[in-house]
Amino acid sequence: MKIAGRPVRWTTSSRHENDELERETTMTNEEIAERLARLALLMEIRGDDPFRIRAYRDAAEVIRHWPTPLAEIAREKGEEGLRQLPKVGRAISAKIMELLERGTFATWEKLTEETPASVLDLLLVEGIGPKTAATLYRKFKIASLEDLAKFVEGGGLELIDRITPQNARKIETSLRELMKLKEER
Repeated sequence: MKIAGRPVRWTTSSRHENDELERETTMTNEEIAERLARLALLMEIRGDDPFRIRAYRDAAEVIRHWPTPLAEIAREKGEEGLRQLPKVGRAISAKIMELLERGTFATWEKLTEETPASVLDLLLVEGIGPKTAATLYRKFKIASLEDLAKFVEGGGLELIDRITPQNARKIETSLRELMKLKEER
């Protein structure tokens, strides 16, 4: 099947008469929104253009609450149909199409080659937000929970101005709990 001249492998729970492809699952609006939101977070940690970051966040928020499945819109109207959504322009609609077709998109792959997606795990630690995660990654090359654990053990949190002693304790406690959960898996 092709839409707008591009091959498409849809994965939805229904089967149409004219559709020769077996459809197993669908990517929900929530999943698409989550991918775009994760892209925005990774871009923020990297220090990318704040206007592009805001565009991805805004689009993710619209998509998360959009009543019609984007897979359905894309199947019926292609990229043009996706661009009808508020905050979804040409670049984001193309990424959504690619995400629906391949399960990923080139921008994500390129960014995660340059900056590991594991950097996003730092945001799971209570007391670490995007700015602190960005500082940890850019200044200290902390790219995972394991890296952070070594950094914390060595007293590294004292090197970061915005981290108070109380916040450092919160980070240490949360990190310990996350590492314990990770080991149990």
